[in-house]
Amino acid sequence: MNKKRRKVELVVISDVHLGTYGSQARELNKYLKSIQPKTLILNGDIVDFWQFSKRYWPNSHMKVVKQVLNMASKGTKVIYITGNHDETLRKFDGLKMGNFRIANQYELKLNGQKTWFFHGDILDFTMQYSPWLARIGAISYDALIILNLSINRIRAFFGKGKVSLSKRIKDNVKSAVSFINSFEQTAAELGIQKKYDLIVCGHIHQPTDKLITDKNGNSVRYLNSGDWVENLSSLEYDKEKWRIYYFNEDDSLDSSEKESLNGEIPDIEELNNKELFQKMLSEFKKF
Repeated sequence: MNKKRRKVELVVISDVHLGTYGSQARELNKYLKSIQPKTLILNGDIVDFWQFSKRYWPNSHMKVVKQVLNMASKGTKVIYITGNHDETLRKFDGLKMGNFRIANQYELKLNGQKTWFFHGDILDFTMQYSPWLARIGAISYDALIILNLSINRIRAFFGKGKVSLSKRIKDNVKSAVSFINSFEQTAAELGIQKKYDLIVCGHIHQPTDKLITDKNGNSVRYLNSGDWVENLSSLEYDKEKWRIYYFNEDDSLDSSEKESLNGEIPDIEELNNKELFQKMLSEFKKF
């Protein structure tokens, strides 16, 4: 028996990185199947075009694409905001297909507050001046995720819980903490300069909701939707309130629905770029 979907006005998801080993696509699909948003904003790095050369595309990743398209076909307004890993889509800025739209940034007025949605890579010094270094970093990050999967398999064998190496590094290495703080402050100052009340980003995989003030005493509310690699988080706006959603803290999903993959890499389907494009195109044609 299908459960009734939870109605919510707006959901923001970013940094899913479909096409990489670290993407928690199965968990995301369970979340998407549990909600019925009026508007779904995909705030960048949903599909990781940087990693397509690996020919890695599990069925669970395609199910996320199909679920999003299904939501659009049933009335949900879907805004796909481009990020750096899916920057290939930036040339399609403004493209509309029914309830589905591609944009490089997006603006909404929510409860009288001017809200700006953008991925955030424009604020990343490495992305702007050393894109090759950013790509090397992405490859290294994915390698760390694969190592993490192996470690979690061993931990599961001994009855221990999962750990996230990359999250621990970010939380404890001073340079990573400094980068996050600098990113948030820069984003806030840009939002204040553009006279926004709220700004909503992704990119740094750090779910956040806080008020940030510049040196002149002006403030803006800064929100970040996190990611579906480590945090499994999103932002939800309903009844004029924002909240950070965490999949692993969702008591409305029973334990069987929240079972982890215990570090396994399931249902691998190897496709080259042309095959993948054709498969995704065939899904679009169904809606």
